[in-house]
Amino acid sequence: MRPCLALILAVLIWAPPRAASATQLQPDLAGLGFLLGSWSSGQGKVAETGGTSEGTSRFTAEAGGAVLLRQDHVELFGKTGKPTGAFDILMTIYAEQGAIHADYFDGTHIIHYDSASLVPGKSVMFTTGTNPQAPAFHLSYKLAGNTLAVSFAMSVPGQTSFVPIATGTLRRAPS
Repeated sequence: MRPCLALILAVLIWAPPRAASATQLQPDLAGLGFLLGSWSSGQGKVAETGGTSEGTSRFTAEAGGAVLLRQDHVELFGKTGKPTGAFDILMTIYAEQGAIHADYFDGTHIIHYDSASLVPGKSVMFTTGTNPQAPAFHLSYKLAGNTLAVSFAMSVPGQTSFVPIATGTLRRAPS
């Protein structure tokens, strides 16, 4: 056997298995692949303050593709455009018992999304449970070309209608 061919075979046989691709999601999450990547925002609207927001968002496949991790940095501005604060967000998205769930953390709030309505490759709406004593939340993403529309809405306890808290768009960052 030629020395070069023997070396190639040895590398193939003894090389450790490769880790899953960083952009590869497990089958239960594959329909959310449209979220993967880095995004930057135009101006978002914050209903409560009448102000705006700007920021960045990044979605990565983690834990061998079993978790989709969202990491955001958000800058807030008042009605006059003056900076009013900033915060970071982490959100884990995962499949469990045949349903997609998510957990949101921003240092002040924790929101557990019990379910998701998914149109694979196009949109997803995460929804919290229906505890009549607690507010309910919807978080949706809709893809249109290289733009991702984001909407976060809340329903107060005892109500069924959802009121937007924040809306905006994200543009896919060049890779």
